[in-house]
Amino acid sequence: MTKSTPGLYGIHKSNRSGIDLWGKNQFNSTFPASLACYMRDKKIKAVYLSLNSNLQVEASEISIDEIFNTKVENQKLSFDFETRFEPYQRFAFDDIKGIDLVISDEFRQLRALEVKLTVLPDSSTCNQNEKNWGSEIVIRPATTSYSALGIADSCEENFGRIREIFEPVCAAIQHWDSRIEIDSKRKEIITGLDTFQSEYRHVQKPFLIQPIWKTKGKSPILDENAFDLFVWSDFAICRPFLDRSLGGEGYVNRYLRSSARLIRILYEISTSRKTNIQRIYTEMAFGLQSDKEFALSGKVTRYYMDHERRTKPILKPDILKDIILNGGEKMLSPERRFDQTIYYTAESLFGEL
Repeated sequence: MTKSTPGLYGIHKSNRSGIDLWGKNQFNSTFPASLACYMRDKKIKAVYLSLNSNLQVEASEISIDEIFNTKVENQKLSFDFETRFEPYQRFAFDDIKGIDLVISDEFRQLRALEVKLTVLPDSSTCNQNEKNWGSEIVIRPATTSYSALGIADSCEENFGRIREIFEPVCAAIQHWDSRIEIDSKRKEIITGLDTFQSEYRHVQKPFLIQPIWKTKGKSPILDENAFDLFVWSDFAICRPFLDRSLGGEGYVNRYLRSSARLIRILYEISTSRKTNIQRIYTEMAFGLQSDKEFALSGKVTRYYMDHERRTKPILKPDILKDIILNGGEKMLSPERRFDQTIYYTAESLFGEL
């Protein structure tokens, strides 16, 4: 990136450049990567949502070095978007496809990350007291499948024990596409996954980065405490659907579907060292929309994101001028909500647009 080329802080090497940094469904992941780079250089830690011994999501803090899985400086790293994380491919017969962000150095891929840019408050909490504000997260199949693959990667030396945990329930399921059979085994499925998470939570690792941008209620105007970064571990991101799988007997809802898919992937990998991700997701659709796993409203996520920085983000609006470089704000599309907020309410930071 030359001094005159629009760019984003910290992203020097990438499979995206120029207009591809700013397009629809692109800026939503390139901006968060840049935000993380900025926080890294400023030595500002992110909020880490990880699983504790009670199988509850607990908030602490984590360095960006730990999230990136390296101490190599930003300019020597490659930030590749919608890219396959090759170390996980060994667990699948089919193409595992890309994840939102893969971070690499010159030798190897270091970390696979999902990215969810979210606004605070969402429509379900905007009329409540500010302390109860939350952000909606939409989880898609790539999130749950990559979290399962990452968990398998961390537990590879323990596949024998993992098979022992899952076999009593999984070996008894003859038809994974049967709603009746999955519904009848829901308690055993969740118990098995709880046991697994309890035994192996020590290997959990950063997986989903969730930047939040806070506005003044329903308005598009940035709050004076505007930006922050929450990071879910691969174990923690499973808890919202595991916690909601035991309700609604007689019906396989989205949460139970995600739980059943997770246990099947981990069981098949622990047994045969490989699985077919696409087959599992296709066979186990249960008549539900297939391009979305589930959505969590702010009324749900606020309990998992239980940290003071949820409602009082650590970064001010003026960081935008340090992150969006060389007139990059002119590349944004005001019809998109986040772009619109930057384009109009942050105009004073960049001068005349």
